[in-house]
Amino acid sequence: MSKDHILTLSCPDKSGIVHAVTGVLAKHDLTVLDLQQFSDPDLQKFFMRVHFGHADSTEHLSGPFGKLASDLGMDYDIVPKSHKPRVMILVSKIGHCLNDLLFRQKTGQLGIEVPLIVSNHPDFQPLAKTYDIAFHHLPVNKDTKTEQENRILELVKENNVDLIVLARYMQVLSPTLCQAMSGKIINIHHSFLPSFKGAKPYHQAYDRGVKIIGATAHFVTADLDEGPIIEQRVVRVDHSMNSKELVEEGSNVESQVLAAAVKWWSEKRVFLNGHKTVVFN
Repeated sequence: MSKDHILTLSCPDKSGIVHAVTGVLAKHDLTVLDLQQFSDPDLQKFFMRVHFGHADSTEHLSGPFGKLASDLGMDYDIVPKSHKPRVMILVSKIGHCLNDLLFRQKTGQLGIEVPLIVSNHPDFQPLAKTYDIAFHHLPVNKDTKTEQENRILELVKENNVDLIVLARYMQVLSPTLCQAMSGKIINIHHSFLPSFKGAKPYHQAYDRGVKIIGATAHFVTADLDEGPIIEQRVVRVDHSMNSKELVEEGSNVESQVLAAAVKWWSEKRVFLNGHKTVVFN
């Protein structure tokens, strides 16, 4: 496994891409262990994820793949399959998603590192301590928002953070922060987007008598809750359930959806594609 690698790429669609890419790997005596691909017929764009082995190093591939990238207009990346991206978790006062992510990371279900947790409230400092993770309490109000977000970006740089996860972080990020970490922030929205936006979607759903509720994990953009969707799941509910029970059901599905999105992202399975995503799950 330590000699296995993941190649991801995207480029304008045309014939011969798979042949060209796998040809480079074959020429260097490397084996394709798994390959997934997708051609978007609307945008005429091609996406591919290749799990290949077995190589102590991939430095010798930079030349041929560099040339191929130039020829095809291709963006590509190669990382060891064992690579664990560094994730900063932001949270406010609702902790089920945070707790779930930390447990999955600790037990090896999520191949990530969590060097720090940031919150605008101090509530989860004890939880962070039990996992031996640095906790930064950064209070925020309308007068200190710019200063607080600048500190978040400093922490990103200081800790070599690859991804920010909003685990029920109940603050709207500024366009500046969204732009600085474009494509590198995942949020869990506590409803099945695009319906029931706002602070209490489950209460809205209860008032409307819905028969399903759900959660949405998406990339964050400056447009509130409008970023490219990574994963959505639903659970059935009925007339006998009160709003508290809907919240409990919603909490469970939120945790599952966010964990899936972070897992797929960490495994290089998620590709941005305009306002949408391609997910090889």
